[in-house]
Amino acid sequence: MATKVRSDRRGGAIGTPPAEEARQKAESGSGWYAWLARGGLLAKGASYALVAVLAIGIAIGTGGAATSRQGALETLAQETWGKVVLAMLGAGFAAYAIWRFIQAFAEREDDDGEKGIAKKWGKRAGYVGRGLIYASLTFTTVKLLVGAGGQQSQNAKAQQTTATVLDWPGGRWLVGIGGLCLIGAGLWNAYRGLKKKFEDKWRTGEMSETEQKWGGRAGLAGHLARAVVFTLIGIFVIKAALEYDPNEAIGFDGALQKLAGAAYGPYLLGLTAAGLLCYALYCLVDARYRDVSANGGGEDDGARTRSRTMQTGQVERAPAVDR
Repeated sequence: MATKVRSDRRGGAIGTPPAEEARQKAESGSGWYAWLARGGLLAKGASYALVAVLAIGIAIGTGGAATSRQGALETLAQETWGKVVLAMLGAGFAAYAIWRFIQAFAEREDDDGEKGIAKKWGKRAGYVGRGLIYASLTFTTVKLLVGAGGQQSQNAKAQQTTATVLDWPGGRWLVGIGGLCLIGAGLWNAYRGLKKKFEDKWRTGEMSETEQKWGGRAGLAGHLARAVVFTLIGIFVIKAALEYDPNEAIGFDGALQKLAGAAYGPYLLGLTAAGLLCYALYCLVDARYRDVSANGGGEDDGARTRSRTMQTGQVERAPAVDR
């Protein structure tokens, strides 16, 4: 006999299995799922802002050291008010990680056949990878909150990991491929920024002209700054593979330190740090206006096109529909 499903006052189904409820929330981009996504994006922006502010301080000569997001969290933990901020950031990082894991679970094929399956699993891998990064940030934050001691720098982690992989069969090739992947991530950030692909996920119909213009500019500058950092990390990882020297590998903090030590270092570091601060601002806009629904279950492409049309006042010809 079929199970009778009743709806509660909020429109949810009573008796719906948790996994199916999570999928429904993800596809509609609503309820607690939306709160996870937006809270996570806010924490992401705040973490980049911390790194940017510390790097700007070095560029203008107020002291300190270029660092990664983990290092910025350690710096924050030294302040009397830092524990409260760390707790909020830790909750945000955890929310971001859970959001990405649910996205991976809710992902469906875009079309039939092997191509659709491959695309689905590629997206899932990307979501899981991002989730793991923020799960690691959550773990780091919790350790700092409970006073478990300082963390290893990203430079040291990169060198230790590179040394381990170099000892594997075909280790130099694996390290080199890892470096190429990082350069690829840098180029993807540059492409996404220059083409403003990030705007495709914004509910532009809810944005004012000023918000869309300056949000787009912040996203452009921020993605280009990330492109510089990721590409620089990739180059030095490849150098480590070619020279069979793990000490050549660098992390996020190492990339900023390389910029600081280069000719015109303060200017290069300051420009990159300003870009990272723009990325933090972009994350705030993204948290407010992003369509967080999985599989396009919220506002569809046609709705985005209509909202852009209303925003710009242009009239676009509707695409032909198969009869």
